[in-house]
Amino acid sequence: MSEPGRPGVRGRAHRPGTVLGVRALNRATLARQLLLDRGDLPVLGAVAHLCGLQAQEPQEPFVGLWSRLGAFDPALLSDLLVRRSLVRTHLMRRTVHLVTADDALAWRARHDAMLRQRVLGTYRRELDGVDLGELTAAGRAVLADGGPCSMTELARALADRWPAPGPRALGEMLIAALVPVVQLPPRGLWRTRAGVRNVLLSSWLGREIDPPSPDGSDPVGQALVRRYLAAFGPAASADLRAWCGLAGLPAAIAAIREELVTFRDERGRELLDLPDAPRPDPDTPAPVRFLPAFDNAILGYHDRTRIIDDAHRGLSVAGARVVLVDGRVAATWTVAAGTLTVTPLRGLSRAEYATVAEEGHGLASFLSDRESDRVRITAAPR
Repeated sequence: MSEPGRPGVRGRAHRPGTVLGVRALNRATLARQLLLDRGDLPVLGAVAHLCGLQAQEPQEPFVGLWSRLGAFDPALLSDLLVRRSLVRTHLMRRTVHLVTADDALAWRARHDAMLRQRVLGTYRRELDGVDLGELTAAGRAVLADGGPCSMTELARALADRWPAPGPRALGEMLIAALVPVVQLPPRGLWRTRAGVRNVLLSSWLGREIDPPSPDGSDPVGQALVRRYLAAFGPAASADLRAWCGLAGLPAAIAAIREELVTFRDERGRELLDLPDAPRPDPDTPAPVRFLPAFDNAILGYHDRTRIIDDAHRGLSVAGARVVLVDGRVAATWTVAAGTLTVTPLRGLSRAEYATVAEEGHGLASFLSDRESDRVRITAAPR
């Protein structure tokens, strides 16, 4: 399993029983997510460190990495997809993620049961009576014999044998759960519009998925805990579950508990962390950052109050692109007709207004390839 890169912010000393306030958790999150200081990691190392980027909207990872890396070149991300070092696949929470090839192979089997349960939760009635083992074998055969295809094409190829569920239920169960696939480029390349074409993960990478541990231990689960904490901690076990969707990680946590340090948040929840991970001073200044839709810096927690107010929590699941001001969600942003529009969720000070505009111009230029582009900040709500 690939090792993540590490941000260069030193951790604060740990004292057992320490309570970490919201601002302390915020600054730790920003440091781990490469949002406190832009990182100097290579693109592959950044994606590995972040445990992947949510990517059902194909262009959003480019914005996520632009906000996190210094001098980010989007062509490098596209090249990594073409060269098969990165892949787009259904994984955490049954959503499409951009992950390293190594992580896709190492993590996929550990997510199988969760993926099936989540699809069945949506289509249980339609799939009642369907032998999932037979469906899996048939789906694999179609992809192996016919090559890349869309979800609809795959479902139609099997509709005569399983007519009752309908193409949507059959397709989602196959593509999102039963058969490990990747979405082929040009889907996900910079400034490219392309439909989804699926191919077997093992065929695309020329390697088989790592099998579950034969002795019943859970080394992948333990590695997931460590990797999650490196990119998202300090965090509660409920936060870990919200990020990956896996229910069976308490044993993995217990197995490595002696490696970890613990804190409490202001609600009294136990927070787990790696002992040498970054925990910056809560008063560390936080720069303005523009985040893409469905960014894991927000979605990667059950309790998201460290970065977004409960009143605005719905934005994180509605696909809104957000702006962090002093480390917290303070505005949304959109782009249309060459203008980047920022809509504040609260009043901005004169200094905040200026830094939002400056960062917005940088993003607008990145998105448009022009030296300067238009940025408009609307009036704040009263």
